[in-house]
Amino acid sequence: MSRAVTRGVVYVHSTPTALCPHVTWALESLLEVPVRFEWTKQPIAPTMVRGELSWAGEPGTGARIASSLRGWEHLRYEVTEEPSPGCDGSRWSHTPDLGIHHTWTSASGDAIVNEDRLRSALAASQGDPEQFRVEMAELLGAAWDQELEPFRVAGEGATVRWLHRVS
Repeated sequence: MSRAVTRGVVYVHSTPTALCPHVTWALESLLEVPVRFEWTKQPIAPTMVRGELSWAGEPGTGARIASSLRGWEHLRYEVTEEPSPGCDGSRWSHTPDLGIHHTWTSASGDAIVNEDRLRSALAASQGDPEQFRVEMAELLGAAWDQELEPFRVAGEGATVRWLHRVS
C-alpha cells in the first residue's frame, strides 16, 4: 500500500543570516533529506536574506515544518501544503510580531473558512457590522498578509528547489 504524498513550499521571506543554518537543519531533520537553500538578499530588509524551498512528503508535513520554525525571533515565513486525498490544503504564515496564522486552502489556493469558525465570528460580533469585519479579517489572516506582502513581492523570480521524501 502506497502512502499519500503531497507537496508544498517553504517561503522564508526574511531572516538574519545567522539563522540560515538553523532553518536548514530544522528542515533537514523534518524532511530527512539534505536541504540546500539559495539565500538571496531581501531588498526591503537589507540586513536580511530570503529563500524558498519546495518539498514533497506525507500529508501533515507542512504543519510540522511551520511548528518547527514557530517563534524564532526575526523570522518571517510561510509554509504551504497542497490538498491531497482526504486532506485539505493549508497555509501557515508567521511574523515576529503577530506569531503564526493557519488557514485551510482550496485547490486554487483560496482561503477556506469552515462553518464553525464563521458562526463563532458572527457570535463574537454580536450583530455589530464593524466587529464582524474585524472578526473576518482575523479569520482570513489579513494582518499577516498586510505585513508579509512587501516581502512576498520582493522575492518574485526566486529559484525554487524540489525536495522529495516519501516513506
